[in-house]
Amino acid sequence: MAEITAALVKELREKSGAGMMDCKKALTENNGDIEAAIDWLRAKGIAKADKKSGRTAAEGLIGVASNGTKAVVVEVNSETDFVARNDAFQTMVRGIADVALTTDGTVEAVGEATYPASGKSVTDTIKDAVATIGENMNLRRSAALEVEDGVVATYIHNAAADRLGKLGVLVALKSTGNKDALNAIGRQVAMHIAATAPLAIRSEEVDAAVAERERNVFIEQSRESGKPEAIIEKMVEGRMRKFFEEVALLSQAFVINPDLTVGEAVKAAEKEVGAPIEVTGMARLLLGDGIEKEETDFAAEVAAVSKG
Repeated sequence: MAEITAALVKELREKSGAGMMDCKKALTENNGDIEAAIDWLRAKGIAKADKKSGRTAAEGLIGVASNGTKAVVVEVNSETDFVARNDAFQTMVRGIADVALTTDGTVEAVGEATYPASGKSVTDTIKDAVATIGENMNLRRSAALEVEDGVVATYIHNAAADRLGKLGVLVALKSTGNKDALNAIGRQVAMHIAATAPLAIRSEEVDAAVAERERNVFIEQSRESGKPEAIIEKMVEGRMRKFFEEVALLSQAFVINPDLTVGEAVKAAEKEVGAPIEVTGMARLLLGDGIEKEETDFAAEVAAVSKG
């Protein structure tokens, strides 16, 4: 049996465009023979599909699924909004969200889980769809939240269909109180999160590196005033307090009632819920967030063609 080295896998990836695990499997099945492995990938339809993986997939849909105490949100990308409006694609994304609900919510676990309609993994089901539709697609991100007692509320903004849209939010509320009332305040908080994109639930949970960068910026800005260091320190502390108020969920002004902070609104809801409420988690996925979209200059393309 030939040794399947990292260099061999890399070579096959470059030649076939297939994923690392598929290349390793192809080489194992074909005793390290590159050409035979390529044929094996082509026969499986993997090489054909994965050659499209270089094309930017920044469209698609966000999907959510919930069973009350647990909820998931997934992002499945496509190249065009046209495919995202397709019933078959929407059914697939909704199905992937349902599958994700049976996992820990990580992309790896969701990708490896079995998609019931195909009997294959979610990853292979998406590859089959790529080969059929001829457009790059991928499961990009996913997240899950769960509470022992309480609810995980969901919210979809710009809904395209049932449980599908361009922005999905989960918020976990721990409480022994009335679940319908709890879900109502949870949905409102989820809508708030959709609108404001907080960095953390509480100020002390804001990433230390992010806070430090802000502090350094405020220090430099304050020093331009020419004031003494003792005064500058107080100025910076004041600005940092305001920064935390603006980026931490519970201290933000509640978009539904700006006279209250989110924390105060949740506290006020305890009367109707009939028990204390603790916000234990949140997740917010905006479609295509962070993806650098390719810009096509059609005028330049036409000019280049006209020049032969």
